[in-house]
Amino acid sequence: MDIPLSKLPRRRLLSATAIASVAASISKDLHAEKPKKSKTKGTISKRQTILFQGDSITDAGRDKKNQVPNLQKSLGRGYAWMAASNLLIANPELSLNVHNRGISGNKVHQLSARWDKDCIDLKPDLVSILIGVNDIWHGLNGRYDGTVETYENDYLKLIDRTRKALPNSKLVVCEPFVLKCGAVNDKWFPEFDKYRASALKVATFNNCIFVPFQSMFDEAVKYAPPNHWAGDGVHPSFHGSSLMAHFWLNSVNIS
Repeated sequence: MDIPLSKLPRRRLLSATAIASVAASISKDLHAEKPKKSKTKGTISKRQTILFQGDSITDAGRDKKNQVPNLQKSLGRGYAWMAASNLLIANPELSLNVHNRGISGNKVHQLSARWDKDCIDLKPDLVSILIGVNDIWHGLNGRYDGTVETYENDYLKLIDRTRKALPNSKLVVCEPFVLKCGAVNDKWFPEFDKYRASALKVATFNNCIFVPFQSMFDEAVKYAPPNHWAGDGVHPSFHGSSLMAHFWLNSVNIS
């Protein structure tokens, strides 16, 4: 159900305005981080399919029993749903189909294991991937023995496989991110920065669009403390997800 702007609570309006203002300031400040070869113009055509992929940050509590495109409960409650909502509302004439296939806890090799069903078979015209935090986090808590080299090699193979199966699809690689609060402490560093560098390397090597989420949050903490954006340092709050959606749209040049 559409709610008229005039009926929205003033607090929500102020929050949305603040998010947009912060996102605009950050976008203006960030000039680097994009691969030089990146195709940063992400033109969307009629009846195209967009796919968000990743772990719990993308999953965001989506309904996995009813994986219907464009349905809010199928898109979850995070940045993917917010970005999708913007796309669908702003471009109704395009008749887009937007899917979310993020699964909580996933690492790159787990994306690969389900890639045919949850990506290739959907024949997306644009694939956006955010993956990496579990590849290091599960290693820190003893649940995984992969290294940054494992992450990078698995990621390169996944992108290569996608390019071969979907040669005309645009690919978006999102930078993994953490904020220094909650579960994130000094033990994460400097190792986590290597995962960020690997994601950028994967994007650059494969001429993908790159969305610098960590750089975005590094700027965002100048406006509000880390736990405002992600209480546990990993999973974004409503404010963090809103900022991600806004920044994703700007980075991909669809907004």
